[in-house]
Amino acid sequence: MTTSTLVERVDFNNPQHGEDLIELLDEYARDPAGGGVALSEWTRANLFFELSKREGCHAFIAYQQKQPVGLLISFEGFSTFACKPLLNLHDLVVSEPYRGLGISKRLMEKAESTARERGCCKLTLEVLSNNSIALSAYKKFGFEQYTLSEEFGCAQFWQKKLV
Repeated sequence: MTTSTLVERVDFNNPQHGEDLIELLDEYARDPAGGGVALSEWTRANLFFELSKREGCHAFIAYQQKQPVGLLISFEGFSTFACKPLLNLHDLVVSEPYRGLGISKRLMEKAESTARERGCCKLTLEVLSNNSIALSAYKKFGFEQYTLSEEFGCAQFWQKKLV
């Protein structure tokens, strides 16, 4: 990891943060691990404002020499079993030329610090089962599959699209 990496909390009043967030998220969306499709023009035009309206949104951008190189967007949720908030790491991307430099770790450390400050009981995330690079990084950071008991197996992330 280079010492010149700076991780900043996204300021939703800072237009430069908005541009950097959209560009990094679009890079992720275009990547096969992100679905391989660019963000729509509507999403590009509206996402930063929509995120700013979500009180539980915590986002961070990593910079090297003022160049945006990584992004983490997280949302606060709630654990009913623990009766405490949790922080879900929703999007995590490191720009391809900067991968392998420890930037994702720096972003996750910032998210964990935020979660601890907010009294969260855990961090959660979703990851594709064949994304071996991400799986390895998450395991190194202390994540593991979610199970309550061997009898019922591991939790799975499912969806039902509405639009």
